[in-house]
Amino acid sequence: MTSGQIVMTVAVSVLILLSGFFSGSETAVTAASRARLHHLEKQGNRRARMLGKLLRQRERFIGTILLGNNAVNILAASLSTNLLISVAGEVGVFYATVGLTITILIFAEVLPKTYAIRNADRFALTMAPILLALVWVLTPAVLTVRGIVHITLMPFGAHKIVENKEEEAEEELRGAISLQAEEGAVIKHEHDMLHGILDLDDVAVGEVMTHRNNMAMIDLNLQARTILDQVVESPFTRIPLWRDESDNIVGVLHTKDLLRALQGYWSEIEKLDIEKVLTPPWFVPETTTLREQLNAFRDRRTHFALVVDEYGSLMGLVTLEDILEEIVGDIVDEHDIALRHTVARADGSVLVAGDTTIRDLNRTFEWCLPDEEAATIAGLALQVAQQIPHIGDRFELNGFILDVRGRQKNRITSVRVIPPTDGMEDATDGYA
Repeated sequence: MTSGQIVMTVAVSVLILLSGFFSGSETAVTAASRARLHHLEKQGNRRARMLGKLLRQRERFIGTILLGNNAVNILAASLSTNLLISVAGEVGVFYATVGLTITILIFAEVLPKTYAIRNADRFALTMAPILLALVWVLTPAVLTVRGIVHITLMPFGAHKIVENKEEEAEEELRGAISLQAEEGAVIKHEHDMLHGILDLDDVAVGEVMTHRNNMAMIDLNLQARTILDQVVESPFTRIPLWRDESDNIVGVLHTKDLLRALQGYWSEIEKLDIEKVLTPPWFVPETTTLREQLNAFRDRRTHFALVVDEYGSLMGLVTLEDILEEIVGDIVDEHDIALRHTVARADGSVLVAGDTTIRDLNRTFEWCLPDEEAATIAGLALQVAQQIPHIGDRFELNGFILDVRGRQKNRITSVRVIPPTDGMEDATDGYA
């Protein structure tokens, strides 16, 4: 080989290495953990700051990589073709095409990208200074290319940037949580807690409140001693008091406030004016999201609110504990009344109290019952039946069978849910 051919061979080898550098760098930067890089950046890592700057100008970075990679590949193809023609004649074009394609595929694409994706963070941090310098050097050429692309896309309207970053960020976060759970890095309880936090904007207080039928309320017109007895018997520390009719809530009684007021009336409790001990009721719309309500609880420094519908009618009550339970699950203390909301049976079915929320069932049993139109399992049964069902009525929904097992007047008290399993596929036949 002549000295000129040796120089071209070395040049082609260097260009292939550069092609591998561009390919590996693109894969490493895009596959690197943004959360870890952000953490390193906050800690003052200089290379992480460089990568953060590259990611914040992603289009310019990708443009630089594509420009550099295509330039070195085209130049390598030209030099190798010229080299092989000088050695083998016209057939050298074929040798150059086949040989360079295989070489680039293996050594400039597959090999560097495989290494980069296996060592994404380390590779990206190592190459950060070089990449940042390349972006700076090639910025004029990249901006020119971007301008041409922008003008070309204008007639099709594809040049406009869709602003849905918040939604995309939430979807990405949900996907990351679910992926980590599937890979075993996050246990189910932690997975449910993280999703519960993200769901605070999508769930209204009307879906988690204690319904007015289950509320503990006291008639303010009763004697003070009778009210005191009912407060002592109640497991709750905050109790709404009403006058004349149950919808007319005049205040909320806190047991600590009552104890303080009783200090001067132990021997003559009947003289105690309970109404002076009450705190004003706080009413919130049933459509308020849990995040809004949580912030409101924090701002008002209170843990208790009454929920009303659009007409101002009392629907129920919501507490700070109700919202926290949406995140961490049921919270039971020594004064709570223990209730079995769900009973799993040996045949795979689950007996569920009617007021159990669909969200809790989906989270506990990893089901997919729809909760858009109904909040509780009883509400779902009513929605499917389109009437008030009788005990023994069965309905099929998305492969699940809802078997009504309890009813009091017009209220469904218990439902047996049969999930869709292979052994129960035939059980759904005949139900609508």
